[in-house]
Amino acid sequence: MKRKEKKFGDPLSLDVYSMQGTVVSSRQLPPEIFSVPIKEELVHFVVTAQDANARKGTATTKGKGEVRGGGKKPWKQKGTGRARHGSIRSPLWRGGGITFGPRGNQNWSVKINKKVKRKALCMVLSDRAAGHALILLDGLQFENPKTKEAHAFLGRLPLAPAGKRMPRTGIVIPSKQIALRRSMRNIPRVEVLSPASLNVRDTLKCSKIIMSLSSLDEIIALLGEKKE
Repeated sequence: MKRKEKKFGDPLSLDVYSMQGTVVSSRQLPPEIFSVPIKEELVHFVVTAQDANARKGTATTKGKGEVRGGGKKPWKQKGTGRARHGSIRSPLWRGGGITFGPRGNQNWSVKINKKVKRKALCMVLSDRAAGHALILLDGLQFENPKTKEAHAFLGRLPLAPAGKRMPRTGIVIPSKQIALRRSMRNIPRVEVLSPASLNVRDTLKCSKIIMSLSSLDEIIALLGEKKE
Protein backbone atom coordinates (compact mmCIF):
# COMPACT_ATOMS: atom_id res chain seq x y z
CA MET A 1 0.00 0.00 0.00
CA LYS A 2 1.16 3.48 -0.81
CA ARG A 3 1.44 5.95 2.02
CA LYS A 4 -0.85 8.92 1.89
CA GLU A 5 0.99 12.14 1.16
CA LYS A 6 0.84 14.57 4.03
CA LYS A 7 -0.88 17.81 3.15
CA PHE A 8 0.69 21.04 4.36
CA GLY A 9 -0.05 24.64 3.55
CA ASP A 10 2.08 26.86 1.38
CA PRO A 11 5.55 27.65 2.79
CA LEU A 12 5.67 30.88 4.76
CA SER A 13 8.38 33.48 4.52
CA LEU A 14 8.93 35.87 7.45
CA ASP A 15 11.04 38.97 7.83
CA VAL A 16 14.18 38.71 9.93
CA TYR A 17 14.89 41.66 12.22
CA SER A 18 18.09 42.91 13.75
CA MET A 19 18.39 43.88 17.40
CA GLN A 20 17.91 47.49 16.29
CA GLY A 21 14.45 46.66 14.96
CA THR A 22 15.20 46.89 11.22
CA VAL A 23 14.44 44.22 8.63
CA VAL A 24 17.70 42.73 7.36
CA SER A 25 16.54 39.65 5.44
CA SER A 26 13.78 37.04 5.15
CA ARG A 27 13.57 33.37 6.05
CA GLN A 28 11.39 30.69 4.52
CA LEU A 29 9.93 28.32 7.09
CA PRO A 30 9.59 24.57 6.53
CA PRO A 31 5.92 23.76 5.79
CA GLU A 32 5.98 20.48 7.76
CA ILE A 33 6.41 22.53 10.96
CA PHE A 34 5.04 26.02 10.26
CA SER A 35 2.24 25.32 7.75
CA VAL A 36 0.35 22.52 9.51
CA PRO A 37 -3.48 22.73 9.40
CA ILE A 38 -4.86 23.32 12.88
CA LYS A 39 -7.18 20.88 14.64
CA GLU A 40 -8.61 22.49 17.75
CA GLU A 41 -9.57 19.14 19.29
CA LEU A 42 -5.99 17.89 19.19
CA VAL A 43 -4.55 21.10 20.65
CA HIS A 44 -7.22 21.10 23.38
CA PHE A 45 -6.40 17.51 24.31
CA VAL A 46 -2.67 18.23 24.64
CA VAL A 47 -3.25 21.36 26.76
CA THR A 48 -5.66 19.62 29.14
CA ALA A 49 -3.28 16.66 29.38
CA GLN A 50 -0.42 19.01 30.26
CA ASP A 51 -2.54 20.60 32.98
CA ALA A 52 -3.47 17.17 34.32
CA ASN A 53 0.17 16.04 34.36
CA ALA A 54 1.11 19.16 36.32
CA ARG A 55 -1.29 18.27 39.16
CA LYS A 56 0.55 16.97 42.20
CA GLY A 57 -2.29 14.98 43.75
CA THR A 58 -1.10 15.78 47.28
CA ALA A 59 -4.49 16.73 48.76
CA THR A 60 -5.19 14.60 51.82
CA THR A 61 -7.71 14.35 54.65
CA LYS A 62 -7.77 12.54 57.98
CA GLY A 63 -10.03 9.65 58.76
CA LYS A 64 -11.72 8.85 62.05
CA GLY A 65 -8.65 7.14 63.45
CA GLU A 66 -6.31 10.02 62.54
CA VAL A 67 -8.20 13.01 63.94
CA ARG A 68 -6.95 14.16 67.32
CA GLY A 69 -9.18 13.60 70.35
CA GLY A 70 -12.28 11.52 70.78
CA GLY A 71 -10.81 8.85 72.98
CA LYS A 72 -13.56 9.08 75.56
CA LYS A 73 -17.12 8.00 74.92
CA PRO A 74 -19.18 11.23 74.91
CA TRP A 75 -21.95 9.77 77.10
CA LYS A 76 -23.05 6.43 78.34
CA GLN A 77 -24.65 3.98 76.00
CA LYS A 78 -28.15 3.91 77.51
CA GLY A 79 -30.42 5.99 79.68
CA THR A 80 -29.77 9.48 78.30
CA GLY A 81 -32.42 9.49 75.59
CA ARG A 82 -29.84 10.50 73.02
CA ALA A 83 -28.44 8.55 70.13
CA ARG A 84 -25.54 6.30 71.01
CA HIS A 85 -22.04 7.50 70.05
CA GLY A 86 -18.63 6.08 70.71
CA SER A 87 -16.44 9.04 69.71
CA ILE A 88 -16.81 12.73 69.04
CA ARG A 89 -14.45 12.25 66.06
CA SER A 90 -16.95 10.19 64.12
CA PRO A 91 -17.61 11.48 60.58
CA LEU A 92 -21.11 12.39 61.80
CA TRP A 93 -19.68 14.99 64.15
CA ARG A 94 -18.36 18.44 63.37
CA GLY A 95 -14.58 18.27 63.43
CA GLY A 96 -14.63 14.53 62.94
CA GLY A 97 -12.92 12.41 60.35
CA ILE A 98 -13.67 12.58 56.65
CA THR A 99 -15.32 9.66 54.90
CA PHE A 100 -13.86 8.70 51.52
CA GLY A 101 -11.73 11.85 51.36
CA PRO A 102 -8.55 12.26 49.28
CA ARG A 103 -5.58 10.35 50.65
CA GLY A 104 -2.69 12.03 48.85
CA ASN A 105 -2.19 9.25 46.32
CA GLN A 106 -4.23 10.60 43.42
CA ASN A 107 -2.73 10.11 39.99
CA TRP A 108 -4.02 12.58 37.41
CA SER A 109 -1.42 11.87 34.73
CA VAL A 110 -2.52 11.45 31.12
CA LYS A 111 -0.34 9.81 28.51
CA ILE A 112 0.51 11.92 25.47
CA ASN A 113 2.13 10.21 22.53
CA LYS A 114 5.26 11.91 21.23
CA LYS A 115 3.84 12.26 17.72
CA VAL A 116 0.65 13.84 19.07
CA LYS A 117 2.60 16.29 21.20
CA ARG A 118 4.86 17.19 18.27
CA LYS A 119 1.93 17.68 15.89
CA ALA A 120 0.04 19.90 18.34
CA LEU A 121 3.13 22.08 18.85
CA CYS A 122 3.58 22.38 15.09
CA MET A 123 -0.06 23.47 14.81
CA VAL A 124 0.37 26.22 17.40
CA LEU A 125 3.62 27.42 15.80
CA SER A 126 1.88 27.42 12.42
CA ASP A 127 -0.90 29.56 13.85
CA ARG A 128 1.58 32.06 15.30
CA ALA A 129 3.54 32.20 12.04
CA ALA A 130 0.40 32.64 9.89
CA GLY A 131 -0.80 35.46 12.15
CA HIS A 132 2.55 37.28 11.97
CA ALA A 133 2.95 36.73 15.69
CA LEU A 134 6.34 35.03 15.19
CA ILE A 135 9.27 37.46 15.11
CA LEU A 136 12.65 36.24 13.89
CA LEU A 137 15.98 37.84 14.78
CA ASP A 138 19.27 37.47 12.95
CA GLY A 139 21.08 37.43 16.28
CA LEU A 140 20.25 37.76 19.96
CA GLN A 141 23.08 38.30 22.39
CA PHE A 142 23.70 40.46 25.46
CA GLU A 143 27.18 40.87 26.88
CA ASN A 144 25.95 41.76 30.37
CA PRO A 145 22.60 41.06 32.07
CA LYS A 146 20.86 44.44 32.00
CA THR A 147 17.08 44.72 32.17
CA LYS A 148 17.20 48.31 30.89
CA GLU A 149 18.81 47.19 27.65
CA ALA A 150 16.27 44.38 27.34
CA HIS A 151 13.40 46.89 27.70
CA ALA A 152 14.89 49.09 24.99
CA PHE A 153 15.42 46.09 22.72
CA LEU A 154 11.80 44.94 23.03
CA GLY A 155 10.59 48.48 22.36
CA ARG A 156 12.29 48.44 18.96
CA LEU A 157 10.45 45.33 17.78
CA PRO A 158 6.94 45.35 16.22
CA LEU A 159 5.23 43.84 19.25
CA ALA A 160 2.40 46.34 19.78
CA PRO A 161 1.07 49.54 18.17
CA ALA A 162 2.26 52.84 19.55
CA GLY A 163 0.62 53.65 22.85
CA LYS A 164 -0.61 50.11 23.41
CA ARG A 165 0.52 47.79 26.17
CA MET A 166 2.97 45.12 25.12
CA PRO A 167 1.22 41.75 24.79
CA ARG A 168 2.40 38.67 26.62
CA THR A 169 5.53 37.72 24.75
CA GLY A 170 7.55 34.54 24.76
CA ILE A 171 11.21 34.81 23.91
CA VAL A 172 12.93 31.57 22.95
CA ILE A 173 16.50 31.66 24.27
CA PRO A 174 19.09 28.88 24.18
CA SER A 175 19.95 27.67 27.67
CA LYS A 176 23.60 28.70 27.32
CA GLN A 177 22.83 32.43 27.03
CA ILE A 178 22.73 33.16 30.75
CA ALA A 179 23.15 36.94 30.45
CA LEU A 180 20.20 37.17 28.07
CA ARG A 181 18.02 35.06 30.34
CA ARG A 182 18.82 37.23 33.35
CA SER A 183 18.04 40.37 31.36
CA MET A 184 14.59 39.16 30.35
CA ARG A 185 13.31 37.33 33.42
CA ASN A 186 12.36 40.47 35.40
CA ILE A 187 10.33 42.10 32.63
CA PRO A 188 6.54 41.86 33.14
CA ARG A 189 4.53 39.93 30.55
CA VAL A 190 7.64 38.27 29.14
CA GLU A 191 8.05 34.49 29.29
CA VAL A 192 11.57 33.11 28.87
CA LEU A 193 11.42 29.82 26.97
CA SER A 194 14.00 27.39 25.63
CA PRO A 195 13.86 25.43 22.35
CA ALA A 196 14.25 22.05 24.04
CA SER A 197 11.36 22.60 26.49
CA LEU A 198 9.00 24.49 24.17
CA ASN A 199 5.47 23.15 24.62
CA VAL A 200 1.93 23.81 23.49
CA ARG A 201 0.66 25.43 26.67
CA ASP A 202 3.47 27.98 26.99
CA THR A 203 3.24 28.84 23.30
CA LEU A 204 -0.51 29.43 23.51
CA LYS A 205 -0.10 31.70 26.54
CA CYS A 206 2.04 34.10 24.51
CA SER A 207 0.49 36.37 21.88
CA LYS A 208 3.92 37.03 20.36
CA ILE A 209 6.90 34.70 20.01
CA ILE A 210 10.45 36.00 19.53
CA MET A 211 13.27 33.70 18.52
CA SER A 212 16.66 34.02 16.92
CA LEU A 213 17.63 32.10 13.81
CA SER A 214 19.81 29.81 15.93
CA SER A 215 16.80 28.98 18.15
CA LEU A 216 14.70 28.45 15.04
CA ASP A 217 17.24 26.00 13.63
CA GLU A 218 17.27 24.14 16.94
CA ILE A 219 13.47 23.89 16.95
CA ILE A 220 13.46 22.65 13.35
CA ALA A 221 16.03 20.00 14.26
CA LEU A 222 13.93 18.88 17.26
CA LEU A 223 10.56 18.84 15.48
CA GLY A 224 11.75 17.64 12.10
CA GLU A 225 10.37 14.28 11.12
CA LYS A 226 12.82 11.40 11.08
CA LYS A 227 13.15 9.68 7.73
CA GLU A 228 12.31 6.02 7.96
